[in-house]
Amino acid sequence: MADDAGAAGGPGGPGGPGTGGRGGFRGGFGSGLRGRTRREWIPVTKLGRLVKDMKIKSLEEIYLFSLPIKESEIIDFFLGTSLKDEVLKIMPVQKQTRAGQRTRFKAFVAIGDYNGHVGLGVKCSKEVATAIRGAIILAKLSIVPVRRGYWGNKIGKPHTVPCKVTGRCGSVLVRLIPAPRGTGIVSAPVPKKLLMMAGIDDCYTSARGCTATLGNFAKATFDAISKTYSYLTPDLWKETVFTKSPYQVLQLWLAL
Repeated sequence: MADDAGAAGGPGGPGGPGTGGRGGFRGGFGSGLRGRTRREWIPVTKLGRLVKDMKIKSLEEIYLFSLPIKESEIIDFFLGTSLKDEVLKIMPVQKQTRAGQRTRFKAFVAIGDYNGHVGLGVKCSKEVATAIRGAIILAKLSIVPVRRGYWGNKIGKPHTVPCKVTGRCGSVLVRLIPAPRGTGIVSAPVPKKLLMMAGIDDCYTSARGCTATLGNFAKATFDAISKTYSYLTPDLWKETVFTKSPYQVLQLWLAL
């Protein structure tokens, strides 16, 4: 009987809650896709066809023309094994119906390659595993590029946010401030995980509002990170050279 406590799904075991009964889902599921057989990807969108036939070479081409990504396999195609995901929280939510209360599980998943790409997904489902799988897919579809910069002199690789940026969701407001090299990420655990996945090494943060609401805290941080490419700094003032989007260039190929 003593061996059953450490077995999968038992208290303290790899699949069950911790010894204190809390935090059993925090990061314990990994990708949520392990052990599943991979089927061949058959694209259903124009962008998917272009990606699979190597007409589009990188994610940056997609972001340049703001093409909506509707298939998570496109992200897998470009980032693949470099993507890491973590379950931030799983919480039960209830809806009052005539028959009583209906309980479902809401999963918050962060995903990133620790090198300039990060995403956040939220999914609600009757089962925990289904909620996690759905959140991972939504996190992949929401992946954004992260612009990095310097705190002082431009020596070495970019290591922090390029400027002060602010994101908000509900009452939560998160501000990211550039920090000197070696500072690390001075932040609460939730923004720290997202900033690490985005590939930011040094950053000061400031948060206000009800940061105990993990969903809004994570969304506000993700909003701030995604704004790094929205802010027009002087080095981006040069005249934009407009080029045709892949849909226009490969119009005849797509018509086949």
